[in-house]
Amino acid sequence: MSDTVRVDSWLWAVRIYKTRSAATTACRAGHVRLDGTKVKASQAVKVGDELRVRIAGFDRILVVRQLLVKRVGAPLAALAYEDRTPAREPQAALGLRDRGAGRPTKRERRDIDRLRGRSVGDGPAYFD
Repeated sequence: MSDTVRVDSWLWAVRIYKTRSAATTACRAGHVRLDGTKVKASQAVKVGDELRVRIAGFDRILVVRQLLVKRVGAPLAALAYEDRTPAREPQAALGLRDRGAGRPTKRERRDIDRLRGRSVGDGPAYFD
């Protein structure tokens, strides 16, 4: 078995992307970095390399532990890399309301503005 694998093939095989073409597109867009530098889809990865993959606006930091060419099941794919992504803090639902709840009342609008960090007087000035 070879000691290197194409980066797009490996990302597809360990189920980071659903298709190999999606992995190739991500490489072309610059969303995949190998040891800090942007890579082409044909770049070779080896055991011990660190990949930073940008998915949905967040970076995942993966260290290659096993080289895979063929796509495998999720439990086996999880063993092929070490995920060093720092835990994200939970996002507070700022001003999200239940669907169908209607327009917010004046009190609710003020509470929403306060959560978003705006003071009550920061709104549009209609009567200047």
